[in-house]
Amino acid sequence: MFTGIVEELGRVVRRDGNRFTFGARLVVEDSKIGDSIAVNGCCLTVVDVNEDTWTADIVDESLRRTNLGALRDGDPVNFERPVRLADRLGGHLVQGHVDAVGEIVSPAPELRVRIPTALTRYVVEKGSITVDGCSLTVVAALDDGFTVAVIPHTADVTTLGRKQPGDTVNVEVDMLAKYVERLLQGRM
Repeated sequence: MFTGIVEELGRVVRRDGNRFTFGARLVVEDSKIGDSIAVNGCCLTVVDVNEDTWTADIVDESLRRTNLGALRDGDPVNFERPVRLADRLGGHLVQGHVDAVGEIVSPAPELRVRIPTALTRYVVEKGSITVDGCSLTVVAALDDGFTVAVIPHTADVTTLGRKQPGDTVNVEVDMLAKYVERLLQGRM
Protein backbone atom coordinates (compact mmCIF):
# COMPACT_ATOMS: atom_id res chain seq x y z
CA MET A 1 0.00 0.00 0.00
CA PHE A 2 1.32 3.43 -0.94
CA THR A 3 0.24 7.05 -0.45
CA GLY A 4 1.06 8.57 -3.83
CA ILE A 5 3.60 10.92 -2.26
CA VAL A 6 6.69 10.42 -4.42
CA GLU A 7 9.84 10.16 -2.30
CA GLU A 8 12.51 10.33 -4.95
CA LEU A 9 13.05 11.11 -8.61
CA GLY A 10 15.35 8.34 -9.84
CA ARG A 11 16.35 7.00 -13.22
CA VAL A 12 16.61 3.83 -15.25
CA VAL A 13 20.24 2.72 -15.15
CA ARG A 14 19.91 -0.39 -17.30
CA ARG A 15 17.26 -2.54 -18.89
CA ASP A 16 18.03 -6.12 -19.81
CA GLY A 17 14.83 -7.66 -21.16
CA ASN A 18 12.38 -7.72 -18.25
CA ARG A 19 15.06 -6.92 -15.64
CA PHE A 20 15.38 -3.23 -14.78
CA THR A 21 18.06 -1.60 -12.64
CA PHE A 22 17.17 1.78 -11.19
CA GLY A 23 19.41 4.50 -9.79
CA ALA A 24 18.32 5.77 -6.38
CA ARG A 25 19.69 7.07 -3.08
CA LEU A 26 16.78 7.48 -0.69
CA VAL A 27 14.57 4.47 -1.42
CA VAL A 28 17.49 2.01 -1.16
CA GLU A 29 18.48 3.16 2.35
CA ASP A 30 16.37 0.62 4.20
CA SER A 31 15.25 -1.63 1.33
CA LYS A 32 16.01 -5.32 1.11
CA ILE A 33 15.32 -8.13 -1.32
CA GLY A 34 11.60 -8.90 -1.37
CA ASP A 35 10.48 -5.35 -0.48
CA SER A 36 8.12 -3.36 -2.69
CA ILE A 37 8.92 -0.04 -4.35
CA ALA A 38 6.49 1.76 -6.63
CA VAL A 39 7.96 2.98 -9.93
CA ASN A 40 5.74 5.53 -11.68
CA GLY A 41 2.95 4.14 -9.53
CA CYS A 42 3.53 0.47 -10.38
CA CYS A 43 4.39 -1.78 -7.44
CA LEU A 44 7.58 -3.77 -8.10
CA THR A 45 9.55 -6.27 -5.99
CA VAL A 46 13.20 -5.64 -5.17
CA VAL A 47 15.36 -8.56 -6.37
CA ASP A 48 18.74 -6.90 -5.78
CA VAL A 49 19.78 -3.75 -3.92
CA ASN A 50 23.02 -1.81 -3.47
CA GLU A 51 23.90 1.60 -2.03
CA ASP A 52 22.79 3.50 -5.15
CA THR A 53 20.82 1.02 -7.30
CA TRP A 54 18.09 -1.54 -7.02
CA THR A 55 16.77 -4.11 -9.46
CA ALA A 56 13.33 -5.53 -10.28
CA ASP A 57 12.00 -8.10 -12.70
CA ILE A 58 8.90 -6.75 -14.44
CA VAL A 59 6.47 -9.36 -15.75
CA ASP A 60 5.01 -9.06 -19.25
CA GLU A 61 1.56 -8.23 -17.83
CA SER A 62 2.96 -5.15 -16.06
CA LEU A 63 4.90 -4.09 -19.15
CA ARG A 64 1.69 -4.30 -21.22
CA ARG A 65 -0.54 -2.45 -18.74
CA THR A 66 1.86 0.37 -17.80
CA ASN A 67 4.28 2.79 -19.43
CA LEU A 68 7.26 0.92 -17.95
CA GLY A 69 7.81 -1.05 -21.17
CA ALA A 70 8.69 2.18 -22.99
CA LEU A 71 11.41 3.14 -20.48
CA ARG A 72 14.96 3.48 -21.74
CA ASP A 73 18.31 3.82 -19.99
CA GLY A 74 18.57 7.26 -18.39
CA ASP A 75 14.81 7.95 -18.26
CA PRO A 76 13.57 9.62 -15.05
CA VAL A 77 11.11 7.69 -12.86
CA ASN A 78 9.18 8.33 -9.64
CA PHE A 79 9.88 6.15 -6.58
CA GLU A 80 7.87 5.53 -3.43
CA ARG A 81 8.35 2.95 -0.71
CA PRO A 82 5.26 1.38 0.90
CA VAL A 83 3.55 3.24 3.73
CA ARG A 84 4.28 2.13 7.29
CA LEU A 85 1.38 1.91 9.72
CA ALA A 86 3.01 4.60 11.89
CA ASP A 87 3.48 7.06 8.98
CA ARG A 88 1.29 10.00 8.08
CA LEU A 89 -0.98 9.38 5.13
CA GLY A 90 -0.24 12.50 3.09
CA GLY A 91 -1.86 11.47 -0.18
CA HIS A 92 -4.51 8.78 -0.52
CA LEU A 93 -4.46 4.99 -0.36
CA VAL A 94 -2.78 3.71 -3.51
CA GLN A 95 -2.30 0.04 -4.35
CA GLY A 96 0.38 0.41 -6.99
CA HIS A 97 -1.84 -1.55 -9.39
CA VAL A 98 -1.99 0.60 -12.51
CA ASP A 99 -5.42 0.66 -14.16
CA ALA A 100 -4.35 2.07 -17.52
CA VAL A 101 -1.86 4.13 -19.44
CA GLY A 102 -3.05 7.67 -20.06
CA GLU A 103 -1.81 10.26 -22.53
CA ILE A 104 -0.79 13.81 -21.67
CA VAL A 105 -2.96 16.30 -23.55
CA SER A 106 -1.72 19.46 -21.76
CA PRO A 107 1.38 19.63 -19.54
CA ALA A 108 1.69 20.78 -15.92
CA PRO A 109 0.77 22.96 -14.14
CA GLU A 110 -2.75 22.46 -15.55
CA LEU A 111 -2.21 18.82 -16.45
CA ARG A 112 -4.81 17.21 -18.68
CA VAL A 113 -4.74 13.45 -19.16
CA ARG A 114 -6.73 11.35 -21.63
CA ILE A 115 -7.68 7.87 -20.34
CA PRO A 116 -9.67 4.90 -21.66
CA THR A 117 -13.42 5.58 -21.61
CA ALA A 118 -14.02 2.56 -19.36
CA LEU A 119 -12.21 4.36 -16.50
CA THR A 120 -13.87 7.77 -16.74
CA ARG A 121 -16.79 6.65 -14.55
CA TYR A 122 -14.34 6.39 -11.60
CA VAL A 123 -13.12 9.97 -11.97
CA VAL A 124 -14.97 12.64 -9.98
CA GLU A 125 -14.32 16.31 -9.33
CA LYS A 126 -12.25 16.74 -6.13
CA GLY A 127 -11.67 12.97 -6.05
CA SER A 128 -8.26 11.34 -5.79
CA ILE A 129 -6.33 9.96 -8.73
CA THR A 130 -2.77 8.72 -9.15
CA VAL A 131 -0.68 9.80 -12.15
CA ASP A 132 2.75 8.17 -12.51
CA GLY A 133 2.55 7.40 -8.80
CA CYS A 134 1.65 10.95 -7.72
CA SER A 135 -1.47 11.40 -5.60
CA LEU A 136 -3.45 14.27 -7.14
CA THR A 137 -6.87 15.86 -6.79
CA VAL A 138 -9.13 15.95 -9.84
CA VAL A 139 -10.02 19.50 -10.90
CA ALA A 140 -12.38 18.46 -13.68
CA ALA A 141 -13.74 15.10 -14.79
CA LEU A 142 -13.96 15.05 -18.60
CA ASP A 143 -15.60 12.72 -21.11
CA ASP A 144 -12.18 11.46 -22.18
CA GLY A 145 -10.11 11.99 -19.03
CA PHE A 146 -9.47 14.60 -16.37
CA THR A 147 -7.48 17.65 -15.34
CA VAL A 148 -5.40 18.16 -12.20
CA ALA A 149 -3.44 21.12 -10.88
CA VAL A 150 0.24 20.32 -10.34
CA ILE A 151 1.98 22.57 -7.83
CA PRO A 152 5.52 23.76 -8.69
CA HIS A 153 7.12 21.54 -6.02
CA THR A 154 5.50 18.39 -7.45
CA ALA A 155 6.49 19.41 -10.99
CA ASP A 156 10.10 19.90 -9.85
CA VAL A 157 10.56 16.65 -7.87
CA THR A 158 8.62 14.19 -10.06
CA THR A 159 8.34 13.23 -13.71
CA LEU A 160 5.18 15.32 -14.09
CA GLY A 161 7.10 18.54 -14.69
CA ARG A 162 8.93 16.89 -17.60
CA LYS A 163 5.92 15.39 -19.38
CA GLN A 164 4.77 16.87 -22.69
CA PRO A 165 1.69 16.33 -24.89
CA GLY A 166 1.74 12.80 -26.28
CA ASP A 167 3.80 11.38 -23.39
CA THR A 168 2.29 8.48 -21.48
CA VAL A 169 1.59 8.19 -17.75
CA ASN A 170 0.38 5.40 -15.50
CA VAL A 171 -3.05 6.04 -14.02
CA GLU A 172 -4.62 4.40 -10.98
CA VAL A 173 -8.16 5.46 -10.20
CA ASP A 174 -9.46 5.54 -6.64
CA MET A 175 -9.91 1.92 -5.56
CA LEU A 176 -12.87 2.70 -3.31
CA ALA A 177 -15.01 3.57 -6.35
CA LYS A 178 -14.22 0.21 -7.96
CA TYR A 179 -15.14 -1.70 -4.78
CA VAL A 180 -18.40 0.20 -4.33
CA GLU A 181 -19.34 -0.46 -7.95
CA ARG A 182 -18.62 -4.17 -7.55
CA LEU A 183 -20.68 -4.41 -4.36
CA LEU A 184 -23.62 -2.59 -5.95
CA GLN A 185 -23.58 -4.89 -9.00
CA GLY A 186 -24.78 -7.73 -6.80
CA ARG A 187 -27.79 -5.69 -5.66
CA MET A 188 -28.94 -4.50 -9.07
